[in-house]
Amino acid sequence: MKQSQLFTKTKKESPADEVSLNAELLIKAGFINKEMSGAYSYLPLGLRVLNKIENIIREEMNAIGGQEVVLTSLQEKSTWDKTGRWSDEVVDNWFKTKLKNDTELGLAFTHEEPLTRIMKEFISSYRDLPCAVYQFQTKFRNEARAKSGIIRTREFVMKDLYSFCKDEAEHLEFYDKAKVAYKNIFSRVGIGQLTYLTFASGGVFSKYSHEFQTITSTGEDTIYVDENKGIAINKEVYNDEVISNLGLSKEILAENNAVEVGNIFTLGTRFSDAFDLTYQTESGEKKPVFMGSYGIGPARLMGTIVEVLSDDKGIIWPETVAPFKVHLLVLGDDENIRKEADLLYEDLSLKGVEVLYDDRIESSAGEKFADSDLIGIPYRLVVSKRSNSSSGYEIKKRTENNGKVLSKDELLSLLM
Repeated sequence: MKQSQLFTKTKKESPADEVSLNAELLIKAGFINKEMSGAYSYLPLGLRVLNKIENIIREEMNAIGGQEVVLTSLQEKSTWDKTGRWSDEVVDNWFKTKLKNDTELGLAFTHEEPLTRIMKEFISSYRDLPCAVYQFQTKFRNEARAKSGIIRTREFVMKDLYSFCKDEAEHLEFYDKAKVAYKNIFSRVGIGQLTYLTFASGGVFSKYSHEFQTITSTGEDTIYVDENKGIAINKEVYNDEVISNLGLSKEILAENNAVEVGNIFTLGTRFSDAFDLTYQTESGEKKPVFMGSYGIGPARLMGTIVEVLSDDKGIIWPETVAPFKVHLLVLGDDENIRKEADLLYEDLSLKGVEVLYDDRIESSAGEKFADSDLIGIPYRLVVSKRSNSSSGYEIKKRTENNGKVLSKDELLSLLM
């Protein structure tokens, strides 16, 4: 991608109506555009990041046997009446509308009900289980107040996976695999060391659910962390009994602010009972399917990465999710230098290195350096008279203060 052809532009000033760091930096750097409170559009740079996060999640879900689908956003009232969750008194954040014939519809905020209804068509025998189905799908939640930039919005993409098992034992086996997959995801996107498996309220489904909470000073949640064991307790269930049940010591638990980046929890047979989702055992007995639910918001994860991996100059993307690996800057208006930069861009691109090429003629060196720091691509590569006179190219990691001059062969060895 040549930056001169990128329709988005960086901004010198932060948006006046944003208070969260992630929204400020992402808007300023041209990754997203705010359409209204709680609704953001993803621009070319932002979509590249979002797609990479989704692909990491997809790989980990596939690795534990997940099968990908896409379900509808439009939902029928009758489907949700079966569980009582159409009622505004039970669920207060529905977006609801009507067809021209006055048929009521809702925009899905989750998908337990519709997927359970679908699985009635395909699960009938113990041979059909276990099964895990997931999707990346736009959800809608009529929150009273949208806040925290892209971390909490009214319209958002969620990866929601649902497991269908013969019994609790089989469910727990899959549940443990999901825990590992989630840990892999957070490690791969660069926040594994700051993210803890957190015990939270299980509600009506089980004694505990599990959240994955990332420590950040701007987080809305409070968790108590045992760093040695790598687990935490959400404030909502933090008491002496829970601490004892988990074999933890109150004295070493450290209080931290955090943001929830994922959750997994047991559903049991609540939804299968409501929809009569059953299977026949090997002996011919009819039993309800045992279910679980596993959620991650890719955009929420993107916003959290920006919150915890940034500095006073801008964003610092991990290589795994960065929009490009290299930000190539050409400085000055010397025609020979520009030709050299053009050839380097073509060579790197042909070898499969993802490059954003700042070929803008009107921008000064200072502006290009500032934009590069703000956008946060892992490597900054400079072609200039200075580097050319040293028979090489100046390259610097976003996390480093000083760069080094490498020959073309050394450069390719580093980036390939």
